[in-house]
Amino acid sequence: MTSRRARRGAAILMLCLSLPVGLSLAGCGGLVGSVHKSAAAAGPARAPDRAAPPVVMFLGDSYTVGERGAVPETTYAPATARLLGWQVIVGGRAGTGFVARGGQAHREAFLELFESQLGWRPAPDMLIVSGGHNDWRFPPTRVAVAAHILLERARQRWPGTRLVLMGPLWGGGSPPPSALAVRDALKTLAAQLGIPFVDPIGEQWITGGRLSDSGNAHQFIRRDGTHPNQAGHRYVATRLADDLRRLNLARPARG
Repeated sequence: MTSRRARRGAAILMLCLSLPVGLSLAGCGGLVGSVHKSAAAAGPARAPDRAAPPVVMFLGDSYTVGERGAVPETTYAPATARLLGWQVIVGGRAGTGFVARGGQAHREAFLELFESQLGWRPAPDMLIVSGGHNDWRFPPTRVAVAAHILLERARQRWPGTRLVLMGPLWGGGSPPPSALAVRDALKTLAAQLGIPFVDPIGEQWITGGRLSDSGNAHQFIRRDGTHPNQAGHRYVATRLADDLRRLNLARPARG
């Protein structure tokens, strides 16, 4: 049964709400005020504030975008994004590099691919450029000059975006001396520009050969002896994520 006090309060509230504007009744102010305060205290339910995930772009060759016939969603780049909670955009093309233009109809090196695929987009929090594997037939100084132009273009386009340079990925077996020379030239360039450098060859991400009993290539590399399989891409993602954590770039933010 409704109590006498509750019935009396409801009646007073109805009377107060029905009064013409400008008139007041003693006790109405406190009663109506308390009603408004209660409603304001409750307020609409709000979802907890959550920081937006970083936006990270990759630019690379077939290791990054997938070999011909593959799709970028299956490579180490989106796998790294899943590990670290990023939004990711993957650009590049198989067979390309800082100088190498691939063998397809649209022959473009990294600089042209950056302009056509990534550079027109809003600035990301970080850009990871991974290349050099297909540049091993070119003079290392020429590769370094092309990489310098690309990285400076990215800096000018997106002044606050973090940049990371990732050296050649090698799918098993010993890389030739020319590939090591390209890696060294890119590493030196990164140091000169103050850009973090990730070195898969130096860190021995992939070891041994596809047909050898030693190392991990037989586990992570396809039968073509070059490209990672699905397990290999997930493994490369864990190695890259570890390096980025070490560099305090797991949650990059534009400066």
